[in-house]
Amino acid sequence: MKDFILPDIGEGIVECELVEWLVEEGDTIVEDQPVADVMTDKALVQIPAMNTGVVKKLYYKKGEIAKVHEPLFAMDVEGESSESDASQVSADTQQQAENTKTQAQSAHTEGDSQSSSKQTEDFILPDIGEGIVECELVEWLVEEGDEISEDQPVADVMTDKALVQIPSKFNGKVLKRYYQKGEIAKVHEPLFAIEIDADTETESASVKSSEKAGTSQPETQEKPQKTDSGDRATSKQEKFPGGEFDPKPAPEGKALASPAVRRLARELDVDLNKVKGSGKKGRVMKQDLHALEQQDAETQQHSGQSVQKASSAPQSTGGSRVEPIRGVGAAMARQMSASVFSIPHFSVSDEIEMDALMAARAQLKPEFEKQGVKLSFMPFIIKAMSLALKHFPVVNSQVNDDCTELTYFDDHNIGMAVDSKIGLLVPNIKGVQNLSLFEVAKEANRLIEQAREGRLPGGDLKGGTISISNVGVIGGTVATPVINKPESAIVALGKIQRLPRFDEQDNVKPVNIMHISWSGDHRIIDGATMVRFSNLWKSYLENPLAMLAEMK
Repeated sequence: MKDFILPDIGEGIVECELVEWLVEEGDTIVEDQPVADVMTDKALVQIPAMNTGVVKKLYYKKGEIAKVHEPLFAMDVEGESSESDASQVSADTQQQAENTKTQAQSAHTEGDSQSSSKQTEDFILPDIGEGIVECELVEWLVEEGDEISEDQPVADVMTDKALVQIPSKFNGKVLKRYYQKGEIAKVHEPLFAIEIDADTETESASVKSSEKAGTSQPETQEKPQKTDSGDRATSKQEKFPGGEFDPKPAPEGKALASPAVRRLARELDVDLNKVKGSGKKGRVMKQDLHALEQQDAETQQHSGQSVQKASSAPQSTGGSRVEPIRGVGAAMARQMSASVFSIPHFSVSDEIEMDALMAARAQLKPEFEKQGVKLSFMPFIIKAMSLALKHFPVVNSQVNDDCTELTYFDDHNIGMAVDSKIGLLVPNIKGVQNLSLFEVAKEANRLIEQAREGRLPGGDLKGGTISISNVGVIGGTVATPVINKPESAIVALGKIQRLPRFDEQDNVKPVNIMHISWSGDHRIIDGATMVRFSNLWKSYLENPLAMLAEMK
């Protein structure tokens, strides 16, 4: 029997909530099969199996907090079950030998110089989550020879979905970087070499071993010493059982708390490492934070201060805070910067009368719903764009960085910007030119639903040829969008407004109007071409029946 260790989920996450098991004890699973859904502070992540075999024991129940680098479930691996007992004995023997070797080395080097206690170790690139096996080395944040500390960011790497920052696991000195900027690094292979203290490595292994065995630190470390200020500390402890606020931070490690508790701590501006939790193994609970908040409010009342709602910190002005840009936000920042500085943008704006399209949608909507598909305006907009691209293929092309070659794409892979839990994502519908309106609507629903849950496959985010940004869905009227490089065009849709307009007889009539704004790559698309393309697309939307003549 072999334990499945919960891998790194990325971005410094050390624990997650077990949302749902996708397998049961006794089930036979295959490599890469999803086994569990877990929730971090940022997204819902699906954990895949690393081996084929039979699930023997699930170590967590739904709703419990699972730890990164600790067993998630146990399984009999195919082809290894008969050798499990022998392997365990071998592992125990090897561990004893290593412990003996460590003790011998420690005794041998006790009187030697400090340099003799150093050892070189390869830093292995951990799992970045969601089945990712490789990533691009975007930027080194340290140089060879630099002294680094535990949890210090050492490199930015780019996956299919986001920019991820890799932190160090030890204090030490960087000896060698194995990849250059722009190269592809493999998960589970060395990223760089680091020189660390042998004592540090031994101490780290000892702590992990004691945690696995269920041991704890001596109780005397938690009890305040009896000094002149001891009465105040004791009084606070009696008043606040389970929610004591220790004026000194925890000596090592990270406070045990769920993602929800960490969010609440940030809102209340409370350092979790300074809170003594009332939960199992010192886990900080929500009631501990609320208790601290209540105590602070009482303290302020006694001192004659006014209490601010849902805050334990005094009011201040002129302050600031610095937060790192990570994940999808960092990827978007780099992508948009590259687009603006390398593509000469130009914009074309217009307005579309939506009355005929609104009537067509109202007529088709019940039929789509009978088949379980929600029909919005977006499928019409996407299909009309594909029809217009047939007549203006340059809008569906991409130019190389040297501007010496132009690539035309037969497929219309039309992207939609989606405001997801983890940031802005732009999945695209592949081959729209070959899809019916119903098929476009069905695929759009799937992509939007998965994007909002943060569970989009990487393939849905690749290969786009043109994009749509719908600022109208959140109340925006006008926007000038930035091209999603290396594409050549993008359109922003505003909200539908009922506005007065003149008819052919100069009579004022109410019309449903949607403002649209195009941004184009001026290296390959001129203003006249963009306007003609936009006019054709607009004609399809203002007269939906005209699309029937073009559809196959």
